[in-house]
Amino acid sequence: MCTAATYTTKNHYFGRNLDLEFSYHETVTVTPRRKVLPMRHTDALEEHYAMIGMAFVVEDYPLYYDATNEKGLSMAGLNFPGNAHYNAPADGRRNLASFELIPWILGQCDTVEQARNLLTDVNLTDTAFSPQLPPSPLHWLIADQKESIVFEQTENGSRIFDNPVGVMTNNPTFDYHMLHLQDYMNASAQLPENRLVPGVGLEPYSRGMGGFGIPGDLSSASRFVKVAFTKMNSLSGDSEEESVSQFFKILGSVEQQKGCCRLGTDEDGNLLCEYTIYSSCCNMDRGIYYYTTYENSGISCVDMHREDLDGDRMAVYELQKEPRICRQN
Repeated sequence: MCTAATYTTKNHYFGRNLDLEFSYHETVTVTPRRKVLPMRHTDALEEHYAMIGMAFVVEDYPLYYDATNEKGLSMAGLNFPGNAHYNAPADGRRNLASFELIPWILGQCDTVEQARNLLTDVNLTDTAFSPQLPPSPLHWLIADQKESIVFEQTENGSRIFDNPVGVMTNNPTFDYHMLHLQDYMNASAQLPENRLVPGVGLEPYSRGMGGFGIPGDLSSASRFVKVAFTKMNSLSGDSEEESVSQFFKILGSVEQQKGCCRLGTDEDGNLLCEYTIYSSCCNMDRGIYYYTTYENSGISCVDMHREDLDGDRMAVYELQKEPRICRQN
């Protein structure tokens, strides 16, 4: 599963945890403006906004998990099994394969409002990238520096939800998550007051009891509540270092450790566990993509503006996975 979030200090930030039981060969990938992006059912994007994000590059095509374009518009696709529904191509619609949605939106939109307008006529098709790469069941968080939305296509059709909390996880549908938040309206970062039996000397015996009841399990519904609580109460300085560090702390509140979410065994009898393969944080205003991996908690970064954004060839950076420990003596 996965968790995505936005965060604002002096600049604006967007990122996610990728939680799966296995890793593809994902890389930090910069797609410049003149890299032709073919589309299966509509015209290719021959010129478009440059973008940076995490992608599995196959046959010189970036299969983005999450990305930010040069205007700051950002998107992440999150697992949505059992709910995501893709159709056959339909006449009179904007037919897109699910793997094309991120580059198609980020390639031509400056803002969430522009993305919203394009999405109203999108029909996500069941087109596979290849026989080895069938469509992934996804829904998407889309954000700019002012607002965020969620796009879902189910058997009941497509829906666009305003997302006032700027976070997202997986199943159920987004409207459920917003309803579920109402169960925790009393949660607070402040110490609790005694409303149970007024006049009786009940005092909190521990710090942090204002958030009593906030869930801590790894289910998508619980992660939505936990990351929303953490994000909405987070404080940091405005410097880049403080902002990025705090963003990774927000994602860290719902990260998954190997062994805590067990999915059975593979065909060789090896235990399958979902875990946080990587966490990302992109400065939406400056186009700098930061990331950590499960093996390496040190923060690495790639700056899209240090690449030739007017070119036609992608820049691809392998993830730094080797553990780094700073020895001080």
